[in-house]
Amino acid sequence: MTFELYVAYVAATLVVLAIPGPTIMLVVSYALTQGRGSAFASVMGVGLGDATAATASLMGLGAILAASAVAFSVLKWIGAAYLIWLGIKMWRSRPTALSPHQVADVPAKKIFWHAYVVTALNPKGIIFFMAFLPHFIAPQAPVVPQLTLLGSTFVALGILNAAVYALAAAALGQKMRSPSLMRLVNRIGGTFLISAAAMTATLQKSAG
Repeated sequence: MTFELYVAYVAATLVVLAIPGPTIMLVVSYALTQGRGSAFASVMGVGLGDATAATASLMGLGAILAASAVAFSVLKWIGAAYLIWLGIKMWRSRPTALSPHQVADVPAKKIFWHAYVVTALNPKGIIFFMAFLPHFIAPQAPVVPQLTLLGSTFVALGILNAAVYALAAAALGQKMRSPSLMRLVNRIGGTFLISAAAMTATLQKSAG
């Protein structure tokens, strides 16, 4: 893997992670109702959940690549189509505010396990990871080290992203619930996903 490809992966991952999903909604909800004290527990739960989901995804990708290079190439094209569909869906979605759950005095241990379960058992997250990751794997280089590096990077950036959301929600309060803010985030994220998928398809066509 080249340094440029890795930098592109980091940049793409940061944008993808910034798009609010079930995990971020949960982290923000706890931050709005429990304050900054909930941030560490929820963020660590997200980190362990991301690690679990990433491991499951990487094992699946490794198995597919070991079985057939053609199957892996087909997966990349299917992944590109999935990213385009997801981007269009985000553009057309109605803005949803990040409203807090009605909770009070929740123990840190419960917050941790709640965040872990929501993150690790979200099938959409695993499917997205499998669709997203193959585009940044250099086929001419050893695959296992690349998968390990990309997976570890994703987990680290996921922890960082969740921490930023948690601390921002605790500090900004009502602004994090704004539908207009969610509309802007959705459209930026949707545009990125469509552009990334189109660029991937172009690169694959050139390489073919």
